[in-house]
Amino acid sequence: MTKPNFIFIMTDTQATNMVGCYTGNKELNTNNIDALAEKGIKFNSGYTTAPVCTPARAGLFTGIYSNTSGPWTNNVAPGSNINTMGRLFKDGGYHTTYVGKWHLDGHDYFGTGECPEEWDGKYWYDGANYLAELTDHEIELWRNSLNTAEDLRKHNIGKEFIWGHRISNRGLQFLEERDADKPFLLVLSYDEPHHPFTCPPEYVDKYEDFAYDLGEKATDTLENKPRHHKFWSKAMPSPVGEDGKYRHPMYFACNDFVDDEIGRIVDALDEKQIENTWVIYTSDHGEMMGAHRLISKGAAMYDDITRVPFIIRPPMEQAEQDRGEVNTPVSHIDLMPTMLSMAGLSVPEILHGDDISPLFKPENAENKRGIMVEFNRYEIEHDSFGGFIPVRCLVTNEYKMVLNLFVTDELYDRINDPDELNNLINEASFATIRNELHDQLLEKIFDSRDPFRTYEWAMREWRDDKEAEWMGAFRPRPKDGYAPVVRDYDTGMPTKGVHVEDKKQKF
Repeated sequence: MTKPNFIFIMTDTQATNMVGCYTGNKELNTNNIDALAEKGIKFNSGYTTAPVCTPARAGLFTGIYSNTSGPWTNNVAPGSNINTMGRLFKDGGYHTTYVGKWHLDGHDYFGTGECPEEWDGKYWYDGANYLAELTDHEIELWRNSLNTAEDLRKHNIGKEFIWGHRISNRGLQFLEERDADKPFLLVLSYDEPHHPFTCPPEYVDKYEDFAYDLGEKATDTLENKPRHHKFWSKAMPSPVGEDGKYRHPMYFACNDFVDDEIGRIVDALDEKQIENTWVIYTSDHGEMMGAHRLISKGAAMYDDITRVPFIIRPPMEQAEQDRGEVNTPVSHIDLMPTMLSMAGLSVPEILHGDDISPLFKPENAENKRGIMVEFNRYEIEHDSFGGFIPVRCLVTNEYKMVLNLFVTDELYDRINDPDELNNLINEASFATIRNELHDQLLEKIFDSRDPFRTYEWAMREWRDDKEAEWMGAFRPRPKDGYAPVVRDYDTGMPTKGVHVEDKKQKF
């Protein structure tokens, strides 16, 4: 049986609020992404594993939450005993190619320019590679001096200058040159619409008078919310005016531009009539845009930065069978096991997610499940964004439970309060639901072997039926298909694992 191909497309800083097929706002001009959704499966409750770049990418490309794989903050690399999507697919017989922003080598935002051995070095093109093609003057322009359409015209900035366009060029080159007899995994990782917002000026022209209506979220008082949300709002004041509308022509223009770059790739596939290729599209996280009086991203679990576009377009011959919308919550952590399963490859026990391909079928699309989102720290180099703020979140079909380890917790009704304005954590009428969700989230923290697990996740001020738990069973590292079996510290002998019934205390 022929193995399927995969094209994995991701953007940076593009939540569902920036994509037309999720918002219904056609003024965003995400026509190519919208077309993917029409021909595939659109997940309406797709979530990042962490609303910040490196931890999110760790979840995507290792299939393991960043708290365990290593990069629990920006600019920290995965552990040497952690395998990536590239290695598993390469060892499974795939031609594996990664083009674009990596931000997973522990160096800096741009990367080292060096290709990890599991990807094809001929096409590797991280930020350091892009910078190497620019003069110092061009680098200064890109990072600091192209802030308006006038700036872009003054310096004759066209699409050829832009990282995203060059990423697409390399992707198209790979599709032209690849060995047609070998299955491939092609990852295209765009920086856009992330700062510094560079695109041809004609895109900016379209958004000079555009205003994004945030609705009631723009005037959230942040009362009964975690105090660090208030500190954040004060440190980085929202640019949204009294009309509740967000204006940022460069951001919206780059959002439009990267959609056209995605279209270049998808159109090339259609023209070549590649019948056996899955196209997966998502983004690492979103941008607050002034919602809840916050900007950027960080230690919050609002949908504005955690709910991401999540679209899977089947091969054309299969598209008529597997298409439509899925409301069941899914996570980036589910993509690795799903892709491996679709490729007929072994799914290592160590992966934290599930194969969600059964949800592709309309009869299975409405399942009840919960997914976890985490946050620990924004960046290792400096103390911006509050430093260490551990957060764990559970998203179900109906609710969102947020544990802020050091401060006030949150509970939102996703059905009746989609803007997440009313924190129900201390509402007596929701106590039973709250406690059930709390127990589910504690199970996820435990089952994923979160190294930040502590009795304090359980001992909340609103939960008086929990007792501190100090001792627990030894649980060896799950098998990953590569590492030798863990040996017991006391005996020196290989461990056999711990049965569920032997797990007594959990923290």
